[in-house]
Amino acid sequence: MKFIYIVTLMMLFIAIGTVFPNGLSLNSIGPKGLGMGGAFVGLANDYTAIYWNPAGLTQMQKNFIGVFGTDVIPLGSYKFYKQLPAPYPTIDINTETKTNHYISPNLMGYYHCTLVENLIFGLGVYVPAGLGTEWEGEDLKMLSGGTALKWKSKIGVINFSPAVAYKFSEQFSAGVAMNIFYGMFDMDNPAQIGTNWLQYTESSTGLGYGVTIGALAELHDMLSIGASFRTKTSVTMSGTAKNGTMESDFDRDVAWPMWISGGAAFRPMDNLVITADAQFSQWSESEDKFITEYKAAGWGKDTITLDWEDAVQIRFGVGYKIDESLDLRAGFYIDPAPAPEKTYNILFSSISYNAVSIGAGYKFDSFVIDLGLEYLLGKDREIVAVDPADERMPGTHGMDILAFSFGVGYEFE
Repeated sequence: MKFIYIVTLMMLFIAIGTVFPNGLSLNSIGPKGLGMGGAFVGLANDYTAIYWNPAGLTQMQKNFIGVFGTDVIPLGSYKFYKQLPAPYPTIDINTETKTNHYISPNLMGYYHCTLVENLIFGLGVYVPAGLGTEWEGEDLKMLSGGTALKWKSKIGVINFSPAVAYKFSEQFSAGVAMNIFYGMFDMDNPAQIGTNWLQYTESSTGLGYGVTIGALAELHDMLSIGASFRTKTSVTMSGTAKNGTMESDFDRDVAWPMWISGGAAFRPMDNLVITADAQFSQWSESEDKFITEYKAAGWGKDTITLDWEDAVQIRFGVGYKIDESLDLRAGFYIDPAPAPEKTYNILFSSISYNAVSIGAGYKFDSFVIDLGLEYLLGKDREIVAVDPADERMPGTHGMDILAFSFGVGYEFE
């Protein structure tokens, strides 16, 4: 037990001190779920059930603690050409994002209650979502009056998530997880004051609270179904902004969306499982507008309009057990872009993806090693400037994403 306490304290320290946003909207919670394309709500048979469907914790026979890390690498591009009348220069932009690694350490585990049979407690400290991108200012200086300035955004959250699950019968389990969100929001972008272009920079943090409720039903030896509901989590961010040499504290309300997921796991053979999920995310009630209330005199209020639309992900996965030690996995999912063209910009990228993934798990003695690899192929977006009142950025926007996840777990009595 001393070993477990030490690992727990180390991971809490790492998570608080060095965590980065988990890329864009990815299914990256745990290498097993990632390797199966995020189709995990109806299966939920490892420690990451705390995120996917807390009812799944009741399937595990022993106690467990696991750590995993996910590295997300966005690969974005932006092209825009426009010939302007003399004496204005022609706008010719052909650039790519910086190759950043958004690395997130995560910790999850569960423990069987010794006083109440079929009652299981869980705890997760993990990074469920985020958004981030960074561009070369020199390549975009035509958009900032000829001055090379920073273009960078980073939105992320650490979730401290205690969970509890109970097995009511051999066929039905339910679970609930508390979500204590610690949100982070950093942004750098050009700002025009009169005829001058200045560097705008901000950094903020905040706390929010929500709940995940899950259910899992074994309809047959060959079929289980699951459902999971996560509440919208609103966070009031507070921080400091700089505009050139001017500085102001500010508050901004942001939110992570409510989502509802349903899934099924079909076992046509003892060593084969096929999964399918659908997830509805209510982006329209969270990513509509970011309103910033500045506290310094003369700064006033600023509104970032997003008007994101609700979206449904469709996910599929397959797992094949070679023997008692080795599992192989693969997956595929469709992830539509929630951002409309009229508010699309390069700091809050929103691309429709077709994603493929593979993974494997190996167990020896009381240890489990899992890994997953995911590639999201983005569909280029052609944004055309129509209405001058729109906040869109015209041009061709592209984004592919590579994600890798590796985890190690320890099973004990």
